[in-house]
Amino acid sequence: MALVFRIAMQLVGLLLSLLGWVLSIITTYLPHWKNLNLELNEMENWTMGLWQTCVIQEEVGRQCKDFDSFLALPAELRISRILMFLSNGLGFLGLLLSGFGLDCLKTGASRHALKRRLRILGGLLLWTSGIITLIPVSWVAHVTVQEFWDETIPEIVPRWEFGEALFVGWFAGFSLLLGGCLLHCAACSTPATLAARHCAVAETQTQCPHLENGTADPQV
Repeated sequence: MALVFRIAMQLVGLLLSLLGWVLSIITTYLPHWKNLNLELNEMENWTMGLWQTCVIQEEVGRQCKDFDSFLALPAELRISRILMFLSNGLGFLGLLLSGFGLDCLKTGASRHALKRRLRILGGLLLWTSGIITLIPVSWVAHVTVQEFWDETIPEIVPRWEFGEALFVGWFAGFSLLLGGCLLHCAACSTPATLAARHCAVAETQTQCPHLENGTADPQV
């Protein structure tokens, strides 16, 4: 029963991590980190992402333009690009390691210690990936709030607001965190009694090989 529960925890953790990793990639390329609605022209909406800005007009449709220079971007957008790439890379590596360390895989079934280390390392990488995903999303949200309530900016100037990509990024980060924690907990919850039993049997067979042949020690 404990083995079934542990395998179920591993699969749930891996699926949550996979979902978070896919959503993190989507967040990286969505041009909806910030939204801007013009009160003077309600037919026109602006969106901003890490790579481009877009304007949506009912008559023309969506038109997007890539940023001309990386160095010309605000600091939060420049660092967010780097962190999101790092998060996606760590998430991919964590998924690979955790996948090879699942108990339900027959590959390397005899190497329980190695698979346990793979699950622990994969869980830590996925947990780190979730943290790194939450940092740029929360940073952009914090800057957006500061600019929205900045009293030095005239009221007639339009203000940027939260875009849909921020909410997707938050969900992705927490999914990676939860998935990594489940994988790590499943690896650390491996019962020590089972490992001790295998070690005791191996030691007995090594020290008393005559027991395997059904003969008794004549000195006893």
